Amino acid sequence: MKKRKRPKFYNFSFGVTSAIMTSLTIIIGLSWAASNITIITALLIIAIADNISDSFGIHIYQESKRINPKEVKTTTANNFIARMLITFVFILFVIFMPINLAIIFSIIFGITLLTILSYLISKSQEIRPYSSIIRHLTIAIILMASSFILKYIILKI
Repeated sequence: MKKRKRPKFYNFSFGVTSAIMTSLTIIIGLSWAASNITIITALLIIAIADNISDSFGIHIYQESKRINPKEVKTTTANNFIARMLITFVFILFVIFMPINLAIIFSIIFGITLLTILSYLISKSQEIRPYSSIIRHLTIAIILMASSFILKYIILKI
């Protein structure tokens, strides 16, 4: 069986996905119960603490799989940078827009990026992209809905 070369986006695909999903759930979950400053603070904490934690986890995992040390460093750095950049885009939405508009732009931005990433993954695996895109967006929608429902439950307590 022919070994496929990893696509160029391999090293940052986890970071992009994680930043999108985490940022969207924070923005949606805190949107009506917290100020913009609280949401921005939560996103900054995620951008730093969760990002370092995930990047370190990927680093340790790849080392345990005995992956080339240069590739491990590249993947770790790319994951960190991708997460930081994506999270800062969400922060900019919250800073410069009313929260209702920031939510809409965040959802559109997140879904668009997930769709593009899913498409690229599908094409690199030479499979039809539609089922992959639908599967990944369904997971994102379930996560966003869960955050919204949890927010609603907590506000009722």
